[in-house]
Amino acid sequence: MTTLLIGPADKTVTITVQQRTRTAPQDAFHILAPIDLPTVFRPVAPFPGISSVKNQTEAWDHAGPRRSPQFDDGSQADEELTEYVPGSSFAYQLTGFTNVLSRLAVGIRGEFNVNPDGDGTLIRWTYEFKPLPGRRWILAGPFTPLWRRYMVAALDRCIHVIETKDNSAQALLRAG
Repeated sequence: MTTLLIGPADKTVTITVQQRTRTAPQDAFHILAPIDLPTVFRPVAPFPGISSVKNQTEAWDHAGPRRSPQFDDGSQADEELTEYVPGSSFAYQLTGFTNVLSRLAVGIRGEFNVNPDGDGTLIRWTYEFKPLPGRRWILAGPFTPLWRRYMVAALDRCIHVIETKDNSAQALLRAG
């Protein structure tokens, strides 16, 4: 059983980005949920990219799996998939940081929502930071615009992967 990091009484710092894709929601979700982290999480100064993932316990398609993203600066974190609603949303929490985040936050809850948007999909991605005592002002202040820039770049790459895979699948369907 998963113990959730963030509860209703916690005062968190929330950063949300969103982007649209012309890909259908079901297709976008099935590409997004298990996406290859090193492909989309590249360095955006001052933050490192993800170079690999270690110790994944099982497929990333239901609540419960765990893994350890490895950052290209030599640091790492622990990640657990805490919620999974097929075709709609998934959430995860990150803890055990070995980089500067270990001095700013107890952990992070991330959530992706995939929603119909006309003929395509609106993808909304939220990071909710649970600050360490006395660190909220750093996360809510100078950290936020830098992290938002990191998220926007990663979501742009997610959309690129989604649309590239979707176009490949459509071409196969037309050829078949």
